Amino acid sequence: MIKVLSVGGSIVAPSEPDTAFLTAFCAMVRSWLKENDTRKLILVVGGGGPARIYQKAYRSVCSLSHAGERNRDIESYDNEQADWLGIMATRLNARLLKAVFSDLCPQDVVYNPSEPVEFKGRILVAAGWKPGFSTDTDAVYLAERFGAKTIVNLSNIEKVYTDDPAKNPEAKPLDSVSWSDFRKMVGDEWVPGKNTPFDPVASKRAESAGISVICAGGKDINNILAILNEEAFTGTLIG
Repeated sequence: MIKVLSVGGSIVAPSEPDTAFLTAFCAMVRSWLKENDTRKLILVVGGGGPARIYQKAYRSVCSLSHAGERNRDIESYDNEQADWLGIMATRLNARLLKAVFSDLCPQDVVYNPSEPVEFKGRILVAAGWKPGFSTDTDAVYLAERFGAKTIVNLSNIEKVYTDDPAKNPEAKPLDSVSWSDFRKMVGDEWVPGKNTPFDPVASKRAESAGISVICAGGKDINNILAILNEEAFTGTLIG
């Protein structure tokens, strides 16, 4: 039995690695795996604070360097470079999880989920692949490859809202939402650093593959455990 967790970088490293969270998360994962020898976990890790810090710095420098210019090629180039900075941050976070779970994760961090991947241990850790989408898309690729029908997306929000609650006080939390309605909310295009409950590119692929996504708060260890055990949980089911 393989479960896929898309672990938001914002909970692994909001500005720097959150050692208190990682300690609790590690203990929960080890305990859950120990209960049943058939259980396996795929952990796909985001970039978090370090990604945003470097992307912001790059955009600031680029903006100053090209002040007054209106060149679409420059904009496109900026997005690709910003994406690569975010990808490298995901790889650093993934390497940290790989080290934490080294005894359960004998193989290297997966960078390209489209290539054949052999699942050797109890945990498989993956990071960013290439520009054009976030690690959510990597999670969908791996879910497809290993036959997982649900991805658990852990971030700093407990539920998907009808709108951004920080901007719209009328926004309401959702217990469930169809892919069609969710994709109307997040659109179809990916922008590096874009803050959505689930990446638009990943959403399109997940819908096509018949994969559901559970969005839940990543800091609530007991709630994550409930999701893994397929019990009642706090979060939003997409699909």
